[in-house]
Amino acid sequence: MTDYRRADGETRYWPLGPFKVRLPFLHYRFEWPDYFQGLLMCAVDLAAIPLMTELLGMPFEAALAVVLLNGLLYLAHHLLGDPVVPGWITPAIPLLIAYCQTFPEGPERVHALIAFQLLLGLFCIGLGITGLSRKVVGLVPPAIKAGIIMGAGIAAVISVFEVGGRFESFPWTISIAIGIAFYLIFSRHFAWLKSRNRFWGLLGKLGIFPIIALAIIIAPLFAEAPWPTIEWGFTSPDFMTLWNEYTVFGLGLPSPEMFLQAVPTMLAAYIVLFGDVLQGKALLTEADEARRDEKIDYDPDRAHMIFGGRNATMSIIGPDVAMCGPLWAAMHVVIVERFKEGRKAMDSIFGGAGSFRWGTNTGLILMPIVSLVEPILGVALALTLLIQGYVSVRIGILEARSQRDLGIAGVTAAVLATQGATWAFAVGVALCFLIYGRRFFSGENDQTFTKDLEPRNNQEDTP
Repeated sequence: MTDYRRADGETRYWPLGPFKVRLPFLHYRFEWPDYFQGLLMCAVDLAAIPLMTELLGMPFEAALAVVLLNGLLYLAHHLLGDPVVPGWITPAIPLLIAYCQTFPEGPERVHALIAFQLLLGLFCIGLGITGLSRKVVGLVPPAIKAGIIMGAGIAAVISVFEVGGRFESFPWTISIAIGIAFYLIFSRHFAWLKSRNRFWGLLGKLGIFPIIALAIIIAPLFAEAPWPTIEWGFTSPDFMTLWNEYTVFGLGLPSPEMFLQAVPTMLAAYIVLFGDVLQGKALLTEADEARRDEKIDYDPDRAHMIFGGRNATMSIIGPDVAMCGPLWAAMHVVIVERFKEGRKAMDSIFGGAGSFRWGTNTGLILMPIVSLVEPILGVALALTLLIQGYVSVRIGILEARSQRDLGIAGVTAAVLATQGATWAFAVGVALCFLIYGRRFFSGENDQTFTKDLEPRNNQEDTP
């Protein structure tokens, strides 16, 4: 077997400024299990298509072109030294949709999306180059941070269950699928089963793929979607329509006023996004401790430059409602868990993350796979939003440090979910000033989250 390690334990690479270039077969072992999983999990990437067709009136083939372009840019992370499985900025999707809907459908709404994504991309690149990312988020009071993240999660749930939402189109499919999803991903009982049985452990490592496969069967059985009609050949993305009608090449640049209007929503999206950066770093730290044979170098500044560059690029060549985020948490966990099993299971974290994303890109161009999942793309999107809503509310609450923080966060979250980011920031800032005064930035810590803790030996380990 080829040894892809350097003397210091890090996987081989070509240095390129702050980046570390790694190519398959040359710098890391190609992991076929992760590639084949990615081949099928492209269904989640395709779930972005309904977002663009509904919000922008974009034809399916033009939206597919956006997904393909975004898919290619996913590869930039592992190719440039960022050992993660990248994805959308899922919790911020409802915030962006609500913002864009304040503009009339057509060129003005597209310009609003372009301005937002370009501003977000440049902002992230700037923070990555200067190393200021940690300081910027540190300036946001915990109560406002908690409210923004919670509000994004609540908005995600609302977008599924609101009048005319996806739940009305797939009530039985979403109910059954999300119930199984929550059990497989969050249940203590299933976590206990996984630790004691190889079959359940394997099922747990597949992420949400089994649930999407089940939805393909359930939806037709309940007459909520047609049975898939398998088509052969390759997909036909419409790049010309995309570039002529939905980008700066055909519409020109947005006005300066558009960029100014996008600032509050961009800041809210960034706060949500930074939570994914922290989560990715924590997961990789665990992996690094479990696998001493590979030195994992995760640099948040490098990550900011990469996903910032993705957003800036997509804003020009294919504005994307799902945005370009730093982490696909569910699949990153799957890759990391397999990596922890040892070098025989996965030689390098770059091999797992990279092979998976090579697989999703392959799936996006294969018509049999796209046609198989096309009838239930709305279900896949609803599942993604509901799972992310659960995670965002949980993470948001934990950002708070006191009962006063929780009160401010609750009001801010409700305003965010109903009135948008601009009002949410205004309300959050006003409440922090009124309640904390000179302690606006520091707030307080009243031990709310530790007062009911029991000694560890009194807690049960079984479900």
